[in-house]
Amino acid sequence: MQRFFLKNRYAPLMSFGIFFLVASLLIRLVLFIWSFSDNNHGLGQTLYTFLIGFFFDLGTLSFFVFPYAFYLLIFPKKWNGTLTDKILTYFFMGFMVFVALFSFLAELAFWDEFKCRFNFIAVDYLIYTYEVVKNINESYPLPILLGGIFLLIALYFFIHFKKGIFKEAFKSSTNLKTRFSTSLFLLIIALVYYWFVNNKDAERFDNRYNNELAKSGIYSFFSAFKNNELSYLQFYNSLSNKEAFGITQKLVVKPSDSLLGDSFSIKRFVKNQDSLNQSIKPNVILICVESLSGKLLNSLGGDYNITPFLDSLAQESIFFENLYATGTRTVRGMEALMLSVPPTPGRSIIKRTNSDHLFTIGNVFAEKGYKNTFFYGGDGYFDNMNYFFGSSGFNIVDRSRGFFEEESISTQHQSIQDNEVSFENAWGVCDEDLYNKVMTEADKNFVSKTPFFDFVMTTSNHKPFTYPDGKVDIPSGKNRAGAVKYTDYALKEFFNKARNKPWFEHTVFIIVSDHCASSAGRWAIDVDKYQIVGMIYNFPNKDPMKVSALASQIDVLPTLFGLLNWVYKSNFYGQNILETPVLEQRALLGNYRKLGYMDSAHKLTILSEQKQSNQFFWQQETDSLLPQPTDSLNLKKAISLYQTADYLYHEGKLKLD
Repeated sequence: MQRFFLKNRYAPLMSFGIFFLVASLLIRLVLFIWSFSDNNHGLGQTLYTFLIGFFFDLGTLSFFVFPYAFYLLIFPKKWNGTLTDKILTYFFMGFMVFVALFSFLAELAFWDEFKCRFNFIAVDYLIYTYEVVKNINESYPLPILLGGIFLLIALYFFIHFKKGIFKEAFKSSTNLKTRFSTSLFLLIIALVYYWFVNNKDAERFDNRYNNELAKSGIYSFFSAFKNNELSYLQFYNSLSNKEAFGITQKLVVKPSDSLLGDSFSIKRFVKNQDSLNQSIKPNVILICVESLSGKLLNSLGGDYNITPFLDSLAQESIFFENLYATGTRTVRGMEALMLSVPPTPGRSIIKRTNSDHLFTIGNVFAEKGYKNTFFYGGDGYFDNMNYFFGSSGFNIVDRSRGFFEEESISTQHQSIQDNEVSFENAWGVCDEDLYNKVMTEADKNFVSKTPFFDFVMTTSNHKPFTYPDGKVDIPSGKNRAGAVKYTDYALKEFFNKARNKPWFEHTVFIIVSDHCASSAGRWAIDVDKYQIVGMIYNFPNKDPMKVSALASQIDVLPTLFGLLNWVYKSNFYGQNILETPVLEQRALLGNYRKLGYMDSAHKLTILSEQKQSNQFFWQQETDSLLPQPTDSLNLKKAISLYQTADYLYHEGKLKLD
């Protein structure tokens, strides 16, 4: 057997296969131990998890080795062992080992951040190479990691040279028939996996961690790359469009509203007029805070004691105690706040090609005479943010390294200059520098007597968690707690300075999270990991209040418009939560593929691919999902909201008139 292995032309390939499968097993074992307290680790469940994992590892391996097998098929036998053959073989082997080792290390880092295998996020990260590589370099000892990889590659080759695997393979006289049958066999395996094995086939468990452990990271990556947008009607439970829109209109359109579109539309005039109060037009600064989980605040049940300013501000604001994000990425938060739509399956609308000139919250402000500006501490090219906001009529202020020139966009763009920056990392300038820029532009607007709406996206509360030294008592770069504490500090400094500005008393401030610090949990949708921070501060002639009503991120701006007593054109799914009856309150929660609808009684409906649905009761005290019998009304509500949102986007009905 050993002689056959050494004398075979495919010996280097078989050796790599053994290495890959063993390394994949070790990575899965590490992740299994890492998540031991959260996964189902009974003997049967564990064996089944690893067995499925091995199946997906074999599929990944077939994709890895087929190119070299094809090379061996077409490379003339008489050239075996030539310099060209050796160079190509060493390159193939070295490249495959490098990709495998790098992906394994990347999986560990990805698991540390997201508690899952590669997915859409990893694909996005590959596209935005500059930010990601810089972030990795600041978060991890990249030179040491790469050095370790190359040392392992050197060790791999040393063992192969010492065992004579390459030497004997180059001497091999494997005939054409054997080469052809071997290559055909590998091709068939690869095609079977490509056509018939879907990444979601690994999800055979109730526990999300077991589902992730059963996957192969590289297989998951290419699956996400291949399927970055899902057709709702093809993959999810649906109703007729007539029924879906009928239900949606009852949920979204209030009796006082006036419909403007056809029966397959929610376009309307929202009439918030209160005869006792006049509509008002204060400046509005919305600060969208990166990764600020609700539980990080003491005022929302946390006990970390790292947000003293935010906790104090909550007592002086209209404070949402039961607010939930729609997704797990920044662009999902932006989508919810700006478009006020449910999270459609696949990637965020903001990142899709057809994301320009949509009807947004900004259009409501523009109709009222506001100047809209998007502030971002990093390069707004990331996640397509500049294009989305620019095409929505926002001026852009960011830390870009290039130029913002889109023929379809006519807004102004300015970069935060070097002399305005005291500190920055991979993701952008620190929050203090960003807020200083916001105040500078607010000063200009005040002088020109221009009402303004600012959408401010922060970056400091993001790995590598670095910020200016000496601001808080946790060293920069140590952990998220330090970054959160700095986030709180920077907000305090901003408000201390803003209170001395002439525009402050006529400015309303909204502080809201884009998403939680982590959405990973035992469940496909872990409700507890979606609760975010939301507050409206400095609203004129309005006493502070705590809002216990169940609310979605899409409700934040429609609630503000209700408080402002505005009449406006709307294409939004959000509602004024202050006037929404308990039975109509809901939260919409998504994670690219799973779509959740939770009502005020904590009944959670989850829509999944393959036209599946499940219903649970969310027990908040234990963060548990208890299976429930089918509630057909809630199921139809969930289907209707998601189906119609998907329909409106794909039919171009979210566009400006």
